[in-house]
Amino acid sequence: MTIFKEKLDEEYLTVSEAKELLADIEAERAAAEDREMRYELARAIDHANRFAELSAEDSVALVEALQDHEKIEEATAYKIADLLPRNRDELRAVFAQERYSLSGDELDDVLDTIAKYV
Repeated sequence: MTIFKEKLDEEYLTVSEAKELLADIEAERAAAEDREMRYELARAIDHANRFAELSAEDSVALVEALQDHEKIEEATAYKIADLLPRNRDELRAVFAQERYSLSGDELDDVLDTIAKYV
C-alpha cells in the first residue's frame, strides 16, 4: 500500500531565496535548543550557503529581467539565476534540453543581463 501526498502548490525559488528561508528555519531551531537539526536540513543549509552568490532581491530581479527576453521561460530563468553562466558555452548548456537554441546575439543579450547583477 502506497500513500501519496497531494501537491497543493508549486512555485520556483532561487538558491538565494532558499538560503534566506533556510536561515530563518535554522534560527528558529537554534532558539529551541532541544531540537536538533536533521541531516537533510543541515545539508540543505550548507548547499544554499555554498552556492548562493546573489542576494535574494537581486536574484528575483535577475529572474524578472531574464523573463523579459522572448525565448526564456520561467523555469529556465530560475535555472540561469541559480547557475549564473559566465560564457556562451555555459549558457548553451542550460538550453541543451530545450527544443530551441538561442542565436549568438541572443546569448550575448542574456549574458549582458546576467553581468548587470553579478
